[in-house]
Amino acid sequence: MPIADPEVLADGPAVAEWVAARLLQARLDHPELPLGLATGRTMEPVYGALVGRVRAWPQPRQQTLRDHWCSFNLDEYVGLGPGDPDSFAAFMDRQLAAPLGLERARLQLPDGLASDPSLEARRYGAELAAAGGIGLQLLGLGLNGHIGFNEPPCGAETRSCCVTLSASTRAQNAGAFGGSPQAVPAQALTLGLVEILAAREILLVVTGAAKAPVLQRLLQDPPGPQLPASWLHLHPAVTLVVDRAAWGRG
Repeated sequence: MPIADPEVLADGPAVAEWVAARLLQARLDHPELPLGLATGRTMEPVYGALVGRVRAWPQPRQQTLRDHWCSFNLDEYVGLGPGDPDSFAAFMDRQLAAPLGLERARLQLPDGLASDPSLEARRYGAELAAAGGIGLQLLGLGLNGHIGFNEPPCGAETRSCCVTLSASTRAQNAGAFGGSPQAVPAQALTLGLVEILAAREILLVVTGAAKAPVLQRLLQDPPGPQLPASWLHLHPAVTLVVDRAAWGRG
């Protein structure tokens, strides 16, 4: 299994620094390939570490990064646009675009306000394909094994689509909505397993003791629809970066 040999680091901050360095290396080494980015609590310290690293660079190098930035996010809530502070577009603006002075158009996300969400999902997948596909894809791991918003059951043939979020996912994300799962949008747009597995490289980031059970399932289970992340075993270049709390093996 290609993800059975993880990079186990001491804690969340150490993971964030490691991942930030890897993202910047990919962006500078292969500017022709878009980065695939993710949102959520796991990614906040990653983007904080990335911003800190870039701000320490000389200005010409920072400008080179701005001039060549290109990224596609995994997903967005249906019904939320960039003006809503709970949207992933607003999250990316706060975490990366504004701190680094990036043109917002260089950070691509699905349009959560599109009148036809299913059509928008297909359009977004096609736009990514036209850009050459993802170079390095950053992923978190949901408590029910979802990656992006690909909820179980989910096959490896799933393409970008509009999905109905599970009760467990809405509960997991309730913290951004005043603690109420009912306030979390019921649907989301997401890249599918087809687009994720087409990335040249994948970086799976898992932190915190709450993720230990699902991570152990991922490492032990064969690929199958009940654990969408298990399809990552089919990819030849997956790096798992995990802290000791999530590793859970002493």
